[in-house]
Amino acid sequence: MEIVRALLANPQLLILDEPTSVLTPQAVETLFVTLRRLAAEGTSILYISHKLDEIRALCHHATVMRMGRVTGTCDPRQQSAAELSRMMIGGEPPREARVAAERGAVKLSVRELSLPRAHQFATELQHVALDVHAGEIVGIAGVSGNGQQELLAALSGEDTRATAGAIALEGKAVGRVDARGRRRAGLAFVPEERLGRGAVPGMSLASNVLLSHQTPPYVRSGMVSPKAAEGLAARIIERFRVKASGPEALARSLSGGNLQKFIVGREIEAGPKVLIVAQPTWGVDVGAAAQIHNEILALKATGCAILVVSEELDELFAICDRLHVMPRATCRRRFRRPRPRASRWACG
Repeated sequence: MEIVRALLANPQLLILDEPTSVLTPQAVETLFVTLRRLAAEGTSILYISHKLDEIRALCHHATVMRMGRVTGTCDPRQQSAAELSRMMIGGEPPREARVAAERGAVKLSVRELSLPRAHQFATELQHVALDVHAGEIVGIAGVSGNGQQELLAALSGEDTRATAGAIALEGKAVGRVDARGRRRAGLAFVPEERLGRGAVPGMSLASNVLLSHQTPPYVRSGMVSPKAAEGLAARIIERFRVKASGPEALARSLSGGNLQKFIVGREIEAGPKVLIVAQPTWGVDVGAAAQIHNEILALKATGCAILVVSEELDELFAICDRLHVMPRATCRRRFRRPRPRASRWACG
């Protein structure tokens, strides 16, 4: 809607910031046709994106920025994605290595999950069913607005209207258990919205780790240990290469990519049995995306059951063992990763 509103104004200069983040591949192609026509008619377009394939396919000139500085200019049509990536992150991105893991018992089970709308703008869930086993990554694909947010609220414990048996963690019915109870049962959750839900903007990183670490040594008998919280925040900053001044840095002072790495790191450091991640690499650069993927894959190798909700199909294809598609607030169509060297996905 925002893109259409901008186009209806017949702009001479059009600035687009990550315009395809919630669009289907077909909608992206339609948008690109429109943008190329506008450019041919004399409109100047500034296109901001971390998606290198889009930059190479659409733009005539590219300016690459890193840490607030220009690190290069080029004709992206004459550059490879790897060359643009090196300019963006200052080196080679981490290689994404799939780690073999034996699929174990079902850790997260959803059966006939149906929920009416919580408000007039929400989406009704209808007969959602899925399993996530230990040692596997299951993806949820779908265009924004098809029930993903409602499903995440039900799985995380923010919405406890489901029947008790509709959701189970390690065989225990938790449909009516709140978010705190599910965390105690071994569930970790990375929400789509970083500031305001994943982290409190005005609190330090050390204080933000307490959102998901409320057991000893961080909290004892209701008393917080600032030293333990600062130590954990420092470990997350170091392990996940978060660019921050230290544990006392405010969450709102971090870039989107660095805050995302911190939130993902905070949840992984909890050692969960089940991890649910929404849009794990939304808006982050290729280096941070590869690092987040590698950490998720490493967690899978430990036997964790992981559910990834993403609108990036390439991301789901890269890290998931199986996919469920949500076209209309249902979740029944399943796809399984093919054998090595297979040329396409096979329906499961």
